[in-house]
Amino acid sequence: MKRDLTELLDEWPYEPGQITVRVIEGIDGQPRIQVRLDLGLLQMNTDGRPDGKRPHGFDSLLDYFESKIDQDSIDALHPTDASDAPEHDSGNEGFLEKTPFDEQDQTPSTDARFLTPDDCRALREEAQQYYHRYIAMLVLEDFEAVVRDTSRNMRVLNVFRDHAITDEDVHAMESHRPYIMMMRARALASQALKSEENKAAILAVDEGLCALKKYYEMIGQPELFEESGEAAMLRDMRDTLIPKLPVSQKAELRQRLDAAIAAENFELAAILRDEIRMLGGRPHK
Repeated sequence: MKRDLTELLDEWPYEPGQITVRVIEGIDGQPRIQVRLDLGLLQMNTDGRPDGKRPHGFDSLLDYFESKIDQDSIDALHPTDASDAPEHDSGNEGFLEKTPFDEQDQTPSTDARFLTPDDCRALREEAQQYYHRYIAMLVLEDFEAVVRDTSRNMRVLNVFRDHAITDEDVHAMESHRPYIMMMRARALASQALKSEENKAAILAVDEGLCALKKYYEMIGQPELFEESGEAAMLRDMRDTLIPKLPVSQKAELRQRLDAAIAAENFELAAILRDEIRMLGGRPHK
């Protein structure tokens, strides 16, 4: 068997400073994503776990642990004996509690913290695979796949937050949340732009900014929102989109502003005021 990759690498040169991606057909006839690296190639499946493995018979390690969480939740709700019912542990409140910015979080919560450091390491390595794939998919402009994989990695963060034994593992993963939130919002906006839905694209960016602001408030560091590189990237994206809106949409933006103020959603109201000003109008309030 010929194992030297020199010929393969020479026909597809590495370009420094660029993410070079292509889709090829695998020997099984299924598509594969390839990313050219400085020292070789990274190849991934387009669906399922990027390396094609099925840990414990599940599509991913995350799915395996989520199935355990679901079963534990069912057992906790319907214990076979009253003495088996778990007591509430108030020590998991505060930073580690569920937060409203997690629109992807559909997993029933239990108080059990069972993910060992080795479990967490394996989940981190798996999440890294999905990270490589959604970056590649972003280059390929497959924004639906980016939304899929970023949403999936948000679920990983939620599992760490609720079930990791050590706070070190929780906080190490939680630091990635702003970036993943930004990438997901960016992909949703880009997906809308691809369909020439500028208004929907701006809405996706606005929702991403609001989610980021709520996140920093939730962790008790609201001042970091203004300094956030993720928030700056979404603002830049919004600034390029606002001038593309027809002037006739000022009235609709004012209606959204009024509704946001009535709902006391002041984060969104501030964003909408900026949009109206950029269109050359004045907000009513």
